[in-house]
Amino acid sequence: MLLSRPCRALAVTLFAALLAALVPAAGAHAESRPVQGGRLDWGIKSSFQGYVTGPIAQGSWNLTGGAATVGTQFRFHSAQGAYDPATGAFEAAFGGGVHFTGHRKADGTNELDLTISRPRVRVQGGAGTLYADMASKAKGGGAMTVRSQVPLATLNLGGIDMRGATGPVSLADVPATLTAQGATAFAGYYPAGTALDPISLTVDVRAAQPTKAPSTAPATTAPPTTAPATATPKATATAGPALKTAAVDWGVRRTFREYVTGAIAQGEWTLADGAQDGGALFRFPSGTGRFDPEAGTLDAAFAGSVRFTGTHLDLTLGRVTVKVTGGTGTLAADVTSAGKTEKKVPLVTFPARGLAPKNGLAVVTEAPATLTEGGARAFGGMYKAGTVMDPVSLAVAVDAGAALPALPDLGSEPTATPSAATSPATTSPSASAAPVTAVASSDSGTPAAVYAGIGAGLLAVAAAAYLLLRRRRTTGLADATGQTGATGPAETTGKTSATDPAGTTGQTDPGPAGTTGAPKPTD
Repeated sequence: MLLSRPCRALAVTLFAALLAALVPAAGAHAESRPVQGGRLDWGIKSSFQGYVTGPIAQGSWNLTGGAATVGTQFRFHSAQGAYDPATGAFEAAFGGGVHFTGHRKADGTNELDLTISRPRVRVQGGAGTLYADMASKAKGGGAMTVRSQVPLATLNLGGIDMRGATGPVSLADVPATLTAQGATAFAGYYPAGTALDPISLTVDVRAAQPTKAPSTAPATTAPPTTAPATATPKATATAGPALKTAAVDWGVRRTFREYVTGAIAQGEWTLADGAQDGGALFRFPSGTGRFDPEAGTLDAAFAGSVRFTGTHLDLTLGRVTVKVTGGTGTLAADVTSAGKTEKKVPLVTFPARGLAPKNGLAVVTEAPATLTEGGARAFGGMYKAGTVMDPVSLAVAVDAGAALPALPDLGSEPTATPSAATSPATTSPSASAAPVTAVASSDSGTPAAVYAGIGAGLLAVAAAAYLLLRRRRTTGLADATGQTGATGPAETTGKTSATDPAGTTGQTDPGPAGTTGAPKPTD
């Protein structure tokens, strides 16, 4: 039956309104945008952590490449990648790694030796995968195998709409499942299909790149490699050319930082005088002094200080200096505790052989550091002399154009109240099958999901109007013929959608030796 003229007019009007509402969704986010800065928090598998440090493996783990810890999770930094708001395609690679060792043998080697580094998350067509560089010995011993960007885990993104974000993109508690390739790279400790710890990430999304390259390089938003100029103590002059600038990175000790902010000390640390926080390390910048590339000697002083405070704790390390001679470096600082200051206390020593410039920059990267007798006194006897502290990284520029290594970039803080596409937020990040609690967030603009909602609403209005007008026309005919108008199909509304299968959340998996729930190492 043909519609009457009023029906046709209403249908045309509503269809035009629908197109007008949906057009911005197709054209507002047409270009891929760079991801620059951010963090990925992942415990890998908590029971594996417990197994490594437990009574069977009797091992440990250490962080590499600027990785940090947040509770029982490892924090990887400096996200780089791309995000397409129109399709939701997303890719971000992160810096840092974790090295697990255990089952130490009589010859000093470890039967368990596994490194996971440079994780990368890719989302395409609603499917997610976590990749990582893997170096491992097969379970039971064997040669080390190194693999690059192994598809380690699949990510359960059910219900997440990644489209439409114009600000930071955040995901929380995304379930991860070990792949077959990941099981092999994981040294055979777990079979494919094993639930790993869920992942959470937050990355910054920059404006779309211009389609035509500008005549001059655009300014970047990377963090400065050095702090603003501050008053810096003068180092003792020695023979050799003056360095242009320098920086030393040192996290003091991971477990000490965790103690400061933990339940016992309930404290914090504060930076002053130009010191910078890199998440797992502190940077003391603006180095001045003398450097002899031929002899490999350095005598430099740096800006910045860090103060640790908490219950029965008040310790400040400032006016840091580094001396390198004979292939060994010594990091010293003025130590203030209990209202008293002791100057130029040697805190740690570290190997610094081959301190020679390349392309205008001489570097020492993550050199193992050992606590001195003076350092033991500075920490009030908390650690004995000879204790392994956090590694020391040193960068010395002898050319004005040489750039110091960038600090880890953790990006913006996650949105305080992220929108959820599926279930409400939970507070159980450790559950291996926890529901996804956060999706791509938007600081401004309208996400594609809103446009879809508008379109659905307009379609419903159009359908209702059409049925109403048709019913009136049919009713009119019934009045003339004595027939009654038909109603819609019975019992087609009011049904609830199926929920997740019962008993699929809150489960834990045993570790390789059944050490689920073992505490985090406190080495």
